[in-house]
Amino acid sequence: MQNASDATIHTILTVTRTIALVGFSANPARPSHDVARFLVANGYRVIPVNPGLAGQMFEGEPIRAKLSDCPADVELVDIFRRSDQVGPVVDEAIAHLPNLRAIWMQIGVHDPAAAERADAHGLSVVWNKCPKIEIPRLLA
Repeated sequence: MQNASDATIHTILTVTRTIALVGFSANPARPSHDVARFLVANGYRVIPVNPGLAGQMFEGEPIRAKLSDCPADVELVDIFRRSDQVGPVVDEAIAHLPNLRAIWMQIGVHDPAAAERADAHGLSVVWNKCPKIEIPRLLA
């Protein structure tokens, strides 16, 4: 399976409005926090997911413990976890998010088996990329 093309990434970023960000950190110095703020500033609704921070707030959204706690309108799951932790995240997303369109694995993150499962469910899959880089590159 090949990584998503620029055209596919452009479409994902254009049609998506609600993103679940798995592995969110409350620490502003962490990449997940920085990317979440960037996405909110660019008009996306970001649902932060981190079991250790569940119930706290970020940009008006309660932080969820897991994807199954997220609203059904999540269209994209952005994963800030190690590659060996991606599989269960993808499986939970497929099982609990009926409006899901895409799985996004951040820079340095790739699980080919999880990507194949997501693709088999009709989802677009992006890996080793960051929306904070792709949005200015493809939507500017």
